[in-house]
Parts: sequence; structure tokens; C-alpha cells
Amino acid sequence: MAEQISSEVLQNLDVMFLIVTGMFVFFMQCGFAFLEAGAVRSKNATNILIKNVMDSFVSGVSYWLFGYAFAYGDGSSANKFIGFKHFASHEMESETFASWFFQYTFAATAATIVSGAVAERCEFIAYFTYSIFITGFIYPVVTHWAWGGGWLSQGMDYSALNGTVVNYQDFAGSGVVHVLGGVAALVGAILLGPRLGRFHKESGTIGQLRGHSVPIAALGGFILFFGFLAFNGGSQLSITNKGDGAAVALSVVNTIISASFAAFGSLIINRLNFLGSSWSLLATINGALTGMVAACAGCNAMAPWGACILGIISSIVYTSVSYLLKKLRIDDPLDAVAVHLGGGTWGVIAIAFLDKEEGIFVAGDLKSGYKLAWQLIGWSSIVGWSAVLSLIIFGLLKLCKVLRVPAEIEEKGLDIPKHKEPAYPVEAYGHGHIEKLIQILENHPREIEFSYTNMTFNKDEPTNAYFETPEVKRHRDKMMENGTDVTTVKLQVTDEMDNKQTEMNSRM
Repeated sequence: MAEQISSEVLQNLDVMFLIVTGMFVFFMQCGFAFLEAGAVRSKNATNILIKNVMDSFVSGVSYWLFGYAFAYGDGSSANKFIGFKHFASHEMESETFASWFFQYTFAATAATIVSGAVAERCEFIAYFTYSIFITGFIYPVVTHWAWGGGWLSQGMDYSALNGTVVNYQDFAGSGVVHVLGGVAALVGAILLGPRLGRFHKESGTIGQLRGHSVPIAALGGFILFFGFLAFNGGSQLSITNKGDGAAVALSVVNTIISASFAAFGSLIINRLNFLGSSWSLLATINGALTGMVAACAGCNAMAPWGACILGIISSIVYTSVSYLLKKLRIDDPLDAVAVHLGGGTWGVIAIAFLDKEEGIFVAGDLKSGYKLAWQLIGWSSIVGWSAVLSLIIFGLLKLCKVLRVPAEIEEKGLDIPKHKEPAYPVEAYGHGHIEKLIQILENHPREIEFSYTNMTFNKDEPTNAYFETPEVKRHRDKMMENGTDVTTVKLQVTDEMDNKQTEMNSRM
């Protein structure tokens, strides 16, 4: 009887471990929401927030109906490729629900990665479509390969190794979660095309479409740092077996070490003149996240010195991929591809070298060479599967003309035309601000300063443009009746205006 009670208590502890760490991983959705909202312009803040909110619930529906069954169900004769049991939690044991919840949070993370890369120009219906397919089919199949008893987890035995089995190693999902999400994000960003004003063909310059709130983005980064500790530590999946506690502790420590060195590396690299020549907060945050993403594959199996090497190279990978995407004119507002595809790829490869028992740097034997081969096979399979299916989904959406919002809506911002909920309504600022807008409109009807760098754009503003406040629209219409030409809006920024703004801020 005592042994039975003890067994039940241990099982309950494991269930609680999964539930609690799963809650922390779920909270990462808040981190993604803040990071992405701060990194986009204020006219699109509501749009990106509702997408991050719905990621959790779209994933809840699709992963419950199909995803978990494809990932962890018994696939019978097709078991090496896909599962076919427990659709809509049918015949699932009550203890398994903890596992379902933890794995669901990972599926939601994979879908959220894409939203950052396609921010500020993706149609809402397209977002629903790709999120459902990623969490309901694309991600679960790869999960089954690597974690659900599929072909990557089974590996192969080799006579040259006296029958020793070598398989794909990916403890917390550098490849399964992050490479998959990064590939989908890359395909989506390419087929969507860049945001208006991002790349200027004539001058060959890049428009600095800055996000509206660095503090909000930084808050999102801190939440993600916190969540990643549970993301990687919780991947042990239990806490009552011998060695579980030590494995969780090692995973958390290596995650922090990798992130720390990656953050320092990204900060220093971005200070170099040819990349940014500044101490960039956002580059530092993304660098740290890249280090954490890279740690996912082997944070439980490398020594802390290995995590140090992992983090240093992660910073180089992040800045290189981010730089390359800009050169290729692929617009990724959040650097999601650099963080997740870049960091995930490096993590999958690195563990073959840095494993503290079987890595090439430690063992240097034939088995470690086979291990590297299996890591490359796993990476290639995940990239191929994700790329082909993402290309089909985003390609069909583009053919149906429901992938990208119309240009006039993109210029206005998605918050008001799509949601009727501006993130920062003018009327909410208090008395005096509407009058100030009217004064600006009277004194400078043809010039609006905007934060493009070294570029001048001319565009026509339609006479039926949407205004947040009726007072401003009525005053503008009155000016038009009096013969004032306000149809042409000139968007230009100068260093002098930047200096004036800095001087005004210092006086406040």
C-alpha cells in the first residue's frame, strides 16, 4: 500500500511539473506579443496583438482536434511517419492531459514565430489559415518524427559500431520547433514581399521602419528570457526519476550561459561600423534569444563551456543572417528568421560537436561522426517538409489574393480599417491634442515629417481617407473647400529634424 501511494505521489509530481512549466511556456505568448507590438509601428499594434492572442486559441483548437494525434498517437503501420490516435483527446488517459498541455504550448510557439516575419502586411484570414495548418499538421508530423516514436527518434543501428543505435538529438526543439517555424516565416516573408517603403530600388537604400516602443519590446524580451528557462528545463518531461533534477538544472544553466554570451556578442558586433555602429538594445535582445534557441537542441547534454562556445557563435549567426536577409531584400520586421531559423540550425549542428560525452570535440570517434550525419539528416528533413508545405499554403493564399492587405490599407495601418481599434486613439490623449493636430494641419498642409532615412517619397492621399477623429476630418474638409491643396503629402526626414527632436526631448 505504501509503495502504491508513493507511486501515485511521484506521478502527481511529474504531472504538476509538466503543468507548471507548461504555464510558463504559455506565458511566452505574452512575451512574443509585447516584443512584436513594440517592434511594429503604432498603426499596426492592435493587429499584431490580436494575432498573438489568437495564436494560443487557434492552436488550442487545431492541436486538440488533430495535432496531438498526429504527433503522439499510435500510427500503426505508418508510425515511423505519423500518429493516428487520440483525435480530440479520444481515449486519452487523464494523466496524459498534462503531456498534451505541455506539448500544445510548443505548438503555439511554432505558429507565433511566423507572425513576426509577416507583420504589418499580412491579411487576417491568411494568418488563421497558416496557423491552423502549422499547429494541426506541419508541426505535429515533425514532432512525431523526433519525439513521438518516428523515424528520427528510432535512428539506425550500425555494424561498424557493434550494433549501437545512432539517432537524431533535439532535446527541446532547436530543429523541431524553431527551424520549422523559421522556415515557414521565411517562406511567408518572401511570398508576401517587403513592407511599403522598406527597400528603395532607385537609391538602393533601406528604409528604417522603426517600431513604436522600445520599452514594450524590451518587456517582451524579458518575458521570453524567463519563459525559455521553462521551455528548455521542462523538456525533461519528469522530475521524479533519478537524475531528472540534475538534468533540469544543467539545461537551465546552459540556456542562461548561451544567452549571456550571445547577448554580449550581438551587442559588440552591432557596434562595428559596417553593421550598425551603435549599442543596440533590440539587437542584444534578439542575440540573447538566438542563444537560447540554439541551446534547445542539447542544453541537457553539454558542459557549461560548450554553452559558452554555443552562445558566442550564436551571436555571429544571428547578425550574419539578419544582414544577409537585408541584402536579399527580404523584409522580416522582427528578425524572426535570423533568431529561429539561424539559431535553430546552429543548435542542431552544434550538439554533434559539443555533446559532453559523445560530441566530436570530446570523443572524436566514428560514432560522433554518425551523430553529426543524423543531425544534418534531421535538419534537412525538417527544412524540406516545412518549406514545401509552407510554399503550398502561402502560395495558394497568394493566388487567391488573400495573403497581403491592399496598399492603401497598409499605408493607413491595419488597426483602424481592419479592427476599428487604434492602439493609441488620439482622443484618448486628453484636451488640447486635437487642437494641436489642427494647428499643424493649418500651418503645414503639405509636409509631414516621417522617419525614413535618406529617402524622399511622394504619394497621393485619397480625399476619403479615414481619420481617427471627426474634428480633424471636418477641419481638413473645410480647408479643401477654401481652396487649400492638401491632397499631396510629402514624406521626408532630415538630420536637422532629428536634432531638433532630440533638443526638444532634452528640454522636457
